[in-house]
Amino acid sequence: MKRFGIIGFGRFGQLAARHLRDHFDVVVCDAHDPVEDAGRIGVRTGSLAEIAGCDTVMLAVPVQALEQMLAEIAPHVRPGALVVDVASVKMLPARWMAEALPESVDIVATHPLFGPQSARRGLEGQPLVICPVRGEAHHRVAEFGRTLGLKVSITTPEEHDREMAYVQALTHLIGRTLVNIRIPDEELKTDSYQHLLELCALIGDDSEELFFAIQNLNPFAQEITQQFIGQANGLLDRSLKAGNRSAPARN
Repeated sequence: MKRFGIIGFGRFGQLAARHLRDHFDVVVCDAHDPVEDAGRIGVRTGSLAEIAGCDTVMLAVPVQALEQMLAEIAPHVRPGALVVDVASVKMLPARWMAEALPESVDIVATHPLFGPQSARRGLEGQPLVICPVRGEAHHRVAEFGRTLGLKVSITTPEEHDREMAYVQALTHLIGRTLVNIRIPDEELKTDSYQHLLELCALIGDDSEELFFAIQNLNPFAQEITQQFIGQANGLLDRSLKAGNRSAPARN
């Protein structure tokens, strides 16, 4: 059985291990001691160098730590290995991997558009984005993803980030704002309001680190989010002015 190494054993790393353990000899490591969590899931732990030498290496660390991690594993990655990341942005990770890893290594940038909360009932129909970087391994990544029931899309890192500026950066800005103001589950809620509550439930456990990566490391995000904020402020200003004009004059 081929060895599959996961570097980073947080919420997503653990989710991945649960679904990969029946297909690979999964070995994991993390900056924090992962022994207890690995034992509960039924996978092995190993050193960073051991995991970097696996047949496939998944980088499940925060994107802010990815460039440094690549520098650490580059001397240990074996020729012919496959390295994938699971970051929420793709242009920077794709560039970093291509620059840091030996030419003999296949590279595929991926973005699973799901997490422990959205995949709590399984992987069937969950979206996986694949961005080929080096080699032809993206074909077998896509094939394996489909065997897990994932809905696979293949695109470029740039097109991914352009779409995620709307799909993710804008959505997380709205959702995180609603989480922070603690919108209540009202008895008289509409379907639209229920969707907002569901958005809060989906992203409420996401780290601020992830939010900041989505907003700051996608080169297209700031334009879209600033446009949204500008339009929201403009609507409020026009609403206030209209309200003042319609208010009855006082004697």
